[in-house]
Amino acid sequence: MSTAILTGPPPAGSSLEDDLRELGFDVRVAADAATLRDGLAAVPATERVALVDPGFVGHVHALRLALTDPRFPAAAVEGALSVQSEARGALTRAVTEGEAVGAVTARLEAEGVPVHRPELGVLVAAVPADDDTRTKALAEVASVDDEAVRLRSAVKSRDGFFTTFCISPYSRYIARWCARRGLTPNQVTTASLLTALIAAGCAATGTRGGFVAAGVLLIASFVLDCTDGQLARYSLQYSTLGAWLDATFDRAKEYAYYAGLAIGAAHGGGHDDVWALALGAMVLQTCRHVVDFSFTEANHDATANTSPTAALSDRLDSVGWTVWARRMIVLPIGERWALIAVLTALTTPRIVFTVLLIGCAVAACYTTAGRVLRSLTRKARRTDRAAQALADLADSGPLAELSARVTARRPGGGATAPVLAFAGTGVLLLLLWWHAAPGWWPVLGAGLYAVFAGAAVARPLKGPLDWLVPPAFRAAEYVTVLILAARSGAPGALPAAFGLVAAVAYHHYDTVYRIRGGTGAPPHRLVRAVGGHEGRVLAVTTAAALWQHGQGFAIALTVLAVAIALVVLGESIRFWVSSGAPAVHDETGEPA
Repeated sequence: MSTAILTGPPPAGSSLEDDLRELGFDVRVAADAATLRDGLAAVPATERVALVDPGFVGHVHALRLALTDPRFPAAAVEGALSVQSEARGALTRAVTEGEAVGAVTARLEAEGVPVHRPELGVLVAAVPADDDTRTKALAEVASVDDEAVRLRSAVKSRDGFFTTFCISPYSRYIARWCARRGLTPNQVTTASLLTALIAAGCAATGTRGGFVAAGVLLIASFVLDCTDGQLARYSLQYSTLGAWLDATFDRAKEYAYYAGLAIGAAHGGGHDDVWALALGAMVLQTCRHVVDFSFTEANHDATANTSPTAALSDRLDSVGWTVWARRMIVLPIGERWALIAVLTALTTPRIVFTVLLIGCAVAACYTTAGRVLRSLTRKARRTDRAAQALADLADSGPLAELSARVTARRPGGGATAPVLAFAGTGVLLLLLWWHAAPGWWPVLGAGLYAVFAGAAVARPLKGPLDWLVPPAFRAAEYVTVLILAARSGAPGALPAAFGLVAAVAYHHYDTVYRIRGGTGAPPHRLVRAVGGHEGRVLAVTTAAALWQHGQGFAIALTVLAVAIALVVLGESIRFWVSSGAPAVHDETGEPA
């Protein structure tokens, strides 16, 4: 249990001690500075401790935001300070004779401890100096519904149209219902995954009733997906495991549903083979995300990061209807899942994937074009951290590293990184497309691709368009697998290719969320173990050349998919359940 120490006896009639106990604190009262220091020393070093001014007046939720959020080593509002174990030493040094909580907070910050100050909005947190100001503060507290504010703040401030108007108006109440019954966000996240997997199973039946049930269950899964984040914000239950589940389950649910639709199409009356469309939808969706991630990381801490395009975007945001139009055109997860659910219930899997591919292609062109324009018109200076993030997202293996070492010895100048990346991708895909039958030409293309890929990352990725390098590599690798599997004609090749791309995509998503958490990419031994993007391309093209007929290619893809999944998942689980893993939660808006 966490401990809250009042730095003196509270006034008569104050509910402060009861409020702190409601938040789960063991409350102690320090009569003087010596008692305060003794009280701090008595609290185990591994526990959270809070200091609260006895004259504090404010909402319980203001205290909750400052004293119970697990994401920050220290947090404070006026009259209240909370410190976790990593900042306990600094707190002990900061407590001196007769200083108020605000002075202790200032001393903590002077020692270099980052103190989070939550945005309170209309909530009150004050330490009145006299009876008149205390009476006024109590009146302000009474005039604001603490619970209503808490419920509103459980919803992201920036979400898609469908989520904002069709889900959040009632999912926030489901989140509160879950909180009052002791359910955790991780349990709701797991329920969302199970619901989506059941939806995929219904779609796999290939019957109209199964498709209708799948559509309904997919929407139910999305409601739970919104609820888990709202529950985390409502009750401030952020966790390392929750970060991992939240970061990966959305993709797992969507791609499992694609597989269910493909199985259902094959089992239905028309025996329609749509595995290539399902794999194409997964490839396009994953590449879209890589564009988002790469652009964000490239500009994460860039200086002079302004442009006329960004200014125009800000002006458009001031016009109400354009905000929603621009959010909808990128087809975020809410709109996308609603589209998939409705089309599943009313049409066929082939129509679902065709419409999804068209919508995602339009969204990809819109977002990528806008980001290219921003990059060309802004004069941002990329940092070493951004360059390293892009290099990590590139996922270069031993072959590309060898090429990079050779290329780096050459004089500067020449082609830029994106030109080299797209040239290598173009050569690879051209040879794949040119030779309809599997053979050794694609293997040559894979070798040339590895050379170009190494040259692209030979120098720090600090150019205005260098963020396009990782998406180019993802497109090259995924599309290679798609083309070779589709053209092989081997039974089971496309489902095996779907599994391979899913395993590799998980590795790439895992890399993104580790970088976002500030812990850097996965260990380089993992990247080497799974070959890097260029190594996997060479392996797949070689397998296609060796086993042109029969089941050999499908078996090779399956073995590669299983091996990569086992290695990547093992390292990912080890990392995310370790104490050093960050609690990464997206609070900025709905992902694409």
